[in-house]
Amino acid sequence: MTTLSTPSGRPRARALGLLLDGTPGPANALTDVPGVRIGYTTLVEGEHVRTGVTAVLPRGREGVGTPCAAGWYALNGNGEMTGTTWIEETGALNGPVMVTNTHAVGTVHRGVVDWTAAHRPDLARQWLLPVVAETWDGYLNDINGPHVRAEHAIAAIESAAAGPVEEGCVGGGTGMNCYGFKGGSGTASRVVRYGSADYTVGAFVQANFGDRRELVVCGVPVGRELSADNPMEDDDWFAPGGAGSVIVVIGTDAPLLPGQCKALARRVPLGLARTGTSGGHFSGDVFLAFSTANPGALGSSFPRGEPGDTDYDTLRFVPWGRIDPFYEAVVQAVEEAVLNALVTAEETTGRDGHRSPALPHQRLRELLAARGALAAAEDGTPPGPGAGPLSA
Repeated sequence: MTTLSTPSGRPRARALGLLLDGTPGPANALTDVPGVRIGYTTLVEGEHVRTGVTAVLPRGREGVGTPCAAGWYALNGNGEMTGTTWIEETGALNGPVMVTNTHAVGTVHRGVVDWTAAHRPDLARQWLLPVVAETWDGYLNDINGPHVRAEHAIAAIESAAAGPVEEGCVGGGTGMNCYGFKGGSGTASRVVRYGSADYTVGAFVQANFGDRRELVVCGVPVGRELSADNPMEDDDWFAPGGAGSVIVVIGTDAPLLPGQCKALARRVPLGLARTGTSGGHFSGDVFLAFSTANPGALGSSFPRGEPGDTDYDTLRFVPWGRIDPFYEAVVQAVEEAVLNALVTAEETTGRDGHRSPALPHQRLRELLAARGALAAAEDGTPPGPGAGPLSA
């Protein structure tokens, strides 16, 4: 049974009856990939602090230092993801992937160094190039204040866990907006059958992108029908619609080459496009994909002595000609992860009284039902108008 609500009880996209392609894993989350852990530090303080830190650990805390094949891709470079030059060089990722707000990248980077020095001094004594990505939360959050500190990054790493994942207004997604609604953190997964094996492809998004008029849900252009109550437009906010950014992390246990991971990252925009975005100039859209297969390969530690006859790495990988189902899984999981971020997020008021409304669940269901794009919700509520526990 796929997880239909967050640990705190917020309904997810499938709980509303949204018709989505593919077969999800049990948690319908990036954590369905064996070994992957996700943790958050959420900062909500007074009227002006709405931010946080997210940690994605490809092999959990115990696996930090064991490389994963990895690749990255930027659809639009108005954003930041540190550590990517080394990933480009070696095709390897050996630490956490951290996501926060734009002006907290440096302190989160410091936090990863501090955590690694304390828990893996053997790694820290060589060199560290942490991966820290960002999106801009300055509409709801006092982004220029020193609210995110190194210890918050450490806490996110320490809290990382398997299983169902909280979504919406949590971690680095706490102050984010998506399509003019409250956005934030979202995740989803797909199972790919390959011979006698079942592999998982998972996606995690920090969604802070899209103009309200662009929003598409399950193939139905609903954005213009949901144009009411759009404070970011009504209040003459200085940034154009669609400004913000989106970070996506893709993980799989399928054995892939670094170049194949990069190819998965290049498919992320196709999943985002299913939700309507055209990828604006003021949106930094940066994506990373990793494979947890082939542990022990792709290391870059300082060598000792001369190489021996067995001093080689070996990679087992899916042939390029068989990779299309994994591309499809990325597209499907990314689309659903964005919708989960939107559906689970709650209305938020933050800095200077700025308000970001939640996506209205019942109105969305009515619009989809009118186009035949809605199944009965899991609580039995039929498609179309009508109050119920999923109304919002």
